[in-house]
Amino acid sequence: MPPTWRVRGRTLSTERPLVMGIVNVTPDSFSDGGTLRGVDDAVARAERQLAEGADILDVGGESTRPHADAVAADEEARRAVPVVRELARRFPDVPLSIDSVKSAVARAAIDAGAHIVNDVSGLRLDSAMARTCAESDVGVVLMHSRGSVQEMASYTYADYDGDPMDVVLEELRERVDDALAQGIDRRNIAVDPGIGFSKRSEHSLRVLASLERLVAWGFPVVVGASRKRFIGELSGMQEPAARVHGSVGAAIAAFERGARILRVHDVAATRQALNVADAVRRAAEGVAAR
Repeated sequence: MPPTWRVRGRTLSTERPLVMGIVNVTPDSFSDGGTLRGVDDAVARAERQLAEGADILDVGGESTRPHADAVAADEEARRAVPVVRELARRFPDVPLSIDSVKSAVARAAIDAGAHIVNDVSGLRLDSAMARTCAESDVGVVLMHSRGSVQEMASYTYADYDGDPMDVVLEELRERVDDALAQGIDRRNIAVDPGIGFSKRSEHSLRVLASLERLVAWGFPVVVGASRKRFIGELSGMQEPAARVHGSVGAAIAAFERGARILRVHDVAATRQALNVADAVRRAAEGVAAR
């Protein structure tokens, strides 16, 4: 049976692949920074993504692009929390995620209606984050990364001896064990291998190619490869927004290896491709069962 994911009293099934739409309210994100200039713009983007097939909305107020400026917690909350609050009011049935490494921002977003904390540091950077998540019973995405927010999307710590997936699994297991030790329910945890974070293109490709090893842990697996640098290198597309087709290809490759939550910018294209890939999977399972 595919894993389920408990997020603040709700249970999300991953029998069908879930699309997590990205709603960045940042001036400097690598792909869409500055395109959403306030709550109204963000809500309009979210509404369009829901119409295109998004299952979850992920709101972020701090960029993780290489060498981005650090953002204070109050400024990050000023950007993101009003968006979460308005989305919770307008779309009460939609699971909402806050993309933050700061417990103060996570707490404010949870109070505003968030169901999930997507922590790209895997709870490394704020000692209070695990307690905040455990007390709130929210879903938690634990992602593999290294270094600070400003460093993790760079190559500063992109050094691996041997198979990078061996190292990713070892370091991510430490984050899972720490989360469990601090009271986060196993049913609330999803894991993300951190494609493009502290990884060169060859590392990201290797991790995607061996994703089944992470899926074998039994947690829902989140993959966010959308518009990443390695897709630009493979496709020859310098502008992130032009990497739609390559991003869809990465999403399908991740899905075929067991990822069931895909975090993406381009919802419509990804949803359509996943629907077809999922239908083929189901048909193959039906043939095998005969």
